Amino acid sequence: MRPRIGITTSYDDGTQALDRRYVAAVERAGGLPLPLPMLDTDAATEALVDHLDGLVVIGGPAVTEHVTGPLPDELDTLGDRRAASDRAWIERSWAAGLPILGICYGMQRLNALAGGTIYGDVEREHDGALTHSQKRGGTSHPVHVSPSSRLHSLLDRDTVTVNTRHLQAIACLGDGFSVAATAPDGVIEAIEHDDGTIFGVQFHPERMDNDMAPLFQWLVTAAPRPQSPRDILSQDFPLPVQFFTRP
Repeated sequence: MRPRIGITTSYDDGTQALDRRYVAAVERAGGLPLPLPMLDTDAATEALVDHLDGLVVIGGPAVTEHVTGPLPDELDTLGDRRAASDRAWIERSWAAGLPILGICYGMQRLNALAGGTIYGDVEREHDGALTHSQKRGGTSHPVHVSPSSRLHSLLDRDTVTVNTRHLQAIACLGDGFSVAATAPDGVIEAIEHDDGTIFGVQFHPERMDNDMAPLFQWLVTAAPRPQSPRDILSQDFPLPVQFFTRP
């Protein structure tokens, strides 16, 4: 049985959508990708989380929690529906101890929900910031991976070249998180949680083919293995004694 990896979606005017590259990255890593619906009740969310083995929080619009400055005009704000849905999936998956991979907005949202702060516009608020958005002419750039980080153990590299597609960035870390990688200007490009179950990256690994395959492989490997129907049927279940008594 493949580990079942839930993937959040974007939301616009009543329609959910998902870039297929997220799905393909999870499938290549050996997981079963499951796009997550936007549910109306906590009970339904909790019931579905019981059937998940990991979570991917995809990129998205502006994070609006714990923001240190005004949002740029070219960045869409986060709608209430998606904000509530993503928060529910994150909090319940986190409470269940599932491995979580946050990508771009997903990393920022994880950090904000842990009490960290987010630059409204990193280029205006972070001293000496490079251009980190393709909308403003940004291109790929190197990031330095901390030698002491678990991310370094996964990638086995000191430096990796990444894409850049963000206007916001982490200002201060949330509780339990540490910096795993930084851009040349010092902007945080990856974080990891002390409990070993969460990674967040500011770039888009689903667009980087084999270079970032180890991240998705970690997610699938760290996920608790679901039992197959054959495994379940092979277990010894005690039957009620009355099934074996004669009248």
